[in-house]
Amino acid sequence: MKHLVHLKGPSDAGPGERQQMGERSKAIFEQAGVEPADVVRVDVPARGASESTEGTMRTEVDPVVPALQSGSLFGGKTGLLVVEANALRSGEAYTIAELLDLADPDAVQVVLETTGALASPLAKVLKAGGEVIAVKKLRERDATGWVVGEARSRRLNLSKDAVDALVERFGSDVAGLGQALDQLAVASEPITPEMVRDRFRNRPDEPMWLFGDAVAAGDVGKSLRRLHDFLTHSHPLVLLAFLEKDLKRRALAAAAPDVETYAGWVKSKPDAFPVKKAWRARSSVSDDDLRKALSALTRADETMKTQPEETQLVTLERLTVALCYWYRK
Repeated sequence: MKHLVHLKGPSDAGPGERQQMGERSKAIFEQAGVEPADVVRVDVPARGASESTEGTMRTEVDPVVPALQSGSLFGGKTGLLVVEANALRSGEAYTIAELLDLADPDAVQVVLETTGALASPLAKVLKAGGEVIAVKKLRERDATGWVVGEARSRRLNLSKDAVDALVERFGSDVAGLGQALDQLAVASEPITPEMVRDRFRNRPDEPMWLFGDAVAAGDVGKSLRRLHDFLTHSHPLVLLAFLEKDLKRRALAAAAPDVETYAGWVKSKPDAFPVKKAWRARSSVSDDDLRKALSALTRADETMKTQPEETQLVTLERLTVALCYWYRK
């Protein structure tokens, strides 16, 4: 393993992805023979969040310098973990890049965690002598396997329905799932799906396309659950905008003579996944149902903007059920 490792996380990283990066960083330091006490962790403040404005290096980032210039107090290898390294200022990135060029590879192990692009000086150093490890976005299907493995390590006997209930409540949040499993490990009664749903009232913050996929599949129950999950974390009008954009894509795909024409209309490439997905589904909805969906969305938009807030949930629920029937494949 190289002495400089870049853990490249997704731009929309959530608790699950951040926990994955933390675990990978810990494993890298262990593999390099760095003791936990010899790891210097630096959390780079978000842009505009630091109180320090003078000098090249902000106060929060200053510990990077001695970590790269001096070894462990006990003669061993030093570890440096820079979290959100993509938020480094250009001057900080340039200084750190120079220090990395001069650092002894046998004396220091560096891990840069990012959820965005690195500044060019650091990118050049990485390209010259570093290693990049991608941490992919954790999806619900990945969380299911994670729960099964963690339950086994805790000697918990969970049925598939109980595992599904946990993922319903926590989505891909493996930090929350881990805490839930710890609580269930000390439970005296059998672990059933009903017990999971009664004990945990979480609503996972998951991508909106999961709601869209459930509606497209005509799954009313899952669509309504996804609807309530989303509204716990975001605004109803955001969901309505998503549905309007989805309907526009469906209508354009249905009207296009070929996929290349459709791709041009939506300003994308014919082999892009969203384009191929919309093109495959173009014949699943009739023109009549598309007109019904447009009319329903227009009425829902008017209701949301003119009627009391108390009517918003029932409006979206009725719209969701109707779209499930019109979009059903």
